[in-house]
Amino acid sequence: RQGSELAGWAMGRWTYEGIDLNHNFADLNTALWDAEDNDLVPHQFPNHYIPIPEYYTFANATVAAETRAVIAWMQRYPFVLSANLHGGELVVTYPFDMTRTYWKAQELTPTPDDGVFRWLATVYATANLAMASGERRRCHYDDFTRFGNIINGANWHTVAGSMNDFSYLHTNCFEITVELSCDKFPHASELPEEWENNRESLLLFMEQVHRGIKGVVRDSDTEQGIPNAIISVDGINHDVRT
Repeated sequence: RQGSELAGWAMGRWTYEGIDLNHNFADLNTALWDAEDNDLVPHQFPNHYIPIPEYYTFANATVAAETRAVIAWMQRYPFVLSANLHGGELVVTYPFDMTRTYWKAQELTPTPDDGVFRWLATVYATANLAMASGERRRCHYDDFTRFGNIINGANWHTVAGSMNDFSYLHTNCFEITVELSCDKFPHASELPEEWENNRESLLLFMEQVHRGIKGVVRDSDTEQGIPNAIISVDGINHDVRT
């Protein structure tokens, strides 16, 4: 109700228990990168469907009920495409969100599927009326128009335990973050314009599920589908699973 004029950037960011849901997923990046550095991937440590660390499953772990519910949802349904919606900037970010060099606040840290992620981010950004506008002004300090209004998340600011990275490393889902508007808390009267800015880009983004290879892996004798078959693509160090 206060609008952005009277609300700071941190307003509404934390739950009642003081947890930032945006940083609350298990950090699977560190385990993967440590295994890669020790030449354990993929024979001794997987490059996909990375298991959740034991410490994260303890009852006293600092994990919000909302985060646990979303993880259970992701494990129950085989999502392949997702976007989470934020406010306060005009840009689309894509994984990885966490820098590989742990002490760096910013560092280009692409996934093995960087080309796909850049495509997904570009599809959204180029169809978003506010981002694509020729009269577009920068929201704050960063001029994202120089990069086509997309950026690797870690190259903007590092986030450990993001939903994007967790989705990519724990499931088959490719997820991006859309910063919808310079105004983090638009007034009710501004919402119709915000909807028009994003309607076509949301539809185009959803249509991207039809890109790439899809089908059913079957047993050649019985013609029955094979669950949990691992599919590898030459040159991409990230498998997917049926």
